[in-house]
Amino acid sequence: MKIATYNVNSIRSRLHIVLPWLEKNKPDYFCLQETKVADDKFPVAEFAVQDYHVIYQGNKQYSGVAIASRNKLQKVSFGLDDQPADPERLIVATYDDLTIINTYVPQGQDKESPQYAYKLAWFGRLKKYLQKHLISQNSIIWCGDLNVAPENIDVHDPKRILGHVCFNPDVWQAYNEVKSWGFVDVFRLHHPNEAGQYTFFDYRVRDSVERKMGWRVDHILATKSLAGRSQSCNIDLASRLREKPSDHVIVYAEFKG
Repeated sequence: MKIATYNVNSIRSRLHIVLPWLEKNKPDYFCLQETKVADDKFPVAEFAVQDYHVIYQGNKQYSGVAIASRNKLQKVSFGLDDQPADPERLIVATYDDLTIINTYVPQGQDKESPQYAYKLAWFGRLKKYLQKHLISQNSIIWCGDLNVAPENIDVHDPKRILGHVCFNPDVWQAYNEVKSWGFVDVFRLHHPNEAGQYTFFDYRVRDSVERKMGWRVDHILATKSLAGRSQSCNIDLASRLREKPSDHVIVYAEFKG
């Protein structure tokens, strides 16, 4: 089983990257964030050509999440339990015995802004959702743009970046509270001490990819039973080097059975 996650930063602007990647790599599940498209404009037909069924929720201005799958959908829900539910930030989908949680966690803007407090609270609300609706012993994947770099090796300059809304003790604690429900970082399981592996390279930083000035904020996590069956997890840097790329890369993982 292969799953991939990608913050596309507008799905209609990245089809020239997404569709060839699907054709070449043939993942069973492809999770997208920041699709930036109204539901009636989502490019369903383009995915159908490659035999992918798509579920999605979004709007034309910001956010938006989707899952493309080759397998039959059993159940799906969008958003958290309480308000604002943020259905354009969360899909929980079940396919046979696998549940996929695809999230686009709020970025937070600035530590003094209400958006940052909202981000920290959002992690807490997500954990409550997990506790209410899911069982950690089951096969569950949590993936997406989580807007947190969990360790010093996940950013290019930890001393300078410390304090950023995606890299500070408060956001680490909020993220780790969700992770402690029963998730394993699959990338770190296979690359435990490997620095310089990033999934986001800011458009505003000149030659950021070549200079390795990135952040690892896009993740694939799995419950312990499923993580034990993981075979690999990798970052496809080539997806950031294509013409007119997203500022994020594709991350993908493979599991036995």
